[in-house]
Amino acid sequence: MRSCTLLSIANCTVETCPLSCAQVEYLPTVAGNATYAAAFGLLLIVQLGLGIKYKIWGFLVGMTCGLVIEIVGYVGRIMLHNNPFDFNNFIMYLVPLTIGPAFLAGALYLCLSRIIIAYGQEISRFSPRTYAITFMTSDFVSLVLQGAGGGLAATAGTQSGLDTGRGIMIAGVVFQVVSLLIFMGSWLEFALSLRGVSENNRDARFAKLRASKKFTWFQYALCAAIVLIFIRSVYRVAELQQGFTGPIANDEVSFMILEGPMIILAVLAVTILHPGVAFAGHWSSAAWSVKQSRKNAFLPSGSSTEDIQLQ
Repeated sequence: MRSCTLLSIANCTVETCPLSCAQVEYLPTVAGNATYAAAFGLLLIVQLGLGIKYKIWGFLVGMTCGLVIEIVGYVGRIMLHNNPFDFNNFIMYLVPLTIGPAFLAGALYLCLSRIIIAYGQEISRFSPRTYAITFMTSDFVSLVLQGAGGGLAATAGTQSGLDTGRGIMIAGVVFQVVSLLIFMGSWLEFALSLRGVSENNRDARFAKLRASKKFTWFQYALCAAIVLIFIRSVYRVAELQQGFTGPIANDEVSFMILEGPMIILAVLAVTILHPGVAFAGHWSSAAWSVKQSRKNAFLPSGSSTEDIQLQ
């Protein structure tokens, strides 16, 4: 590791050893990382309040887990400033900030199925249930790979073990990038299919919701959040691909631009335009079901598709 022995690194301080022997070749800024941690803390408080108020539990769980993990990661970076030679501080920053966006992406994936139902699930190529299960499963696989790679890197006693852990983390983040691409493509395909569908052929139960500007702007916010997480994930793939000693991993400027701000802006977008506010009480009624058929799911009790079309 940077031509420094593990024994010498264990005894290093900023005064006695060059930063070339540290886990990163710079001292992470305390002010910048504290600001990011505080921003995530504020977003967490607001998300908790909105999630509880509107009872959007799945979205709330994903957001809460992701934001808490982000805060832990930035605390790790502050600790790394105090001792850049401590491997534990490095892992405390690396692993949380790698896996945190996976939880946030999972929360965002839940929204597409509700949007499809609000327009009319028969318009979609696939059922809302299929979209939700597919993307939540892909998010879980990505999270497992990233977590397993991070765990292996954290417990590695050799450089080869550390490299293996890094490789698994890369696989997890690449999987996430691919999932985000497919998600964006699926959403775009659904949006294009709406062009040929008149308002009379859309789900009549949600006509008032679709006419709401908040619902429209929420979809823009959700799209922006997905794109921002995608940009951050591509950056993280490039960083990990070069290795922990690579130029990207040791460039604080690119990290402070392409990591924290991308995630902060993504969460801010769906906090200002929260699904609870956008759906105006229709979040639960736009839920998908594992048991019901695509044709008759989400209809009022005792109603059929024909009944809805006649209303």
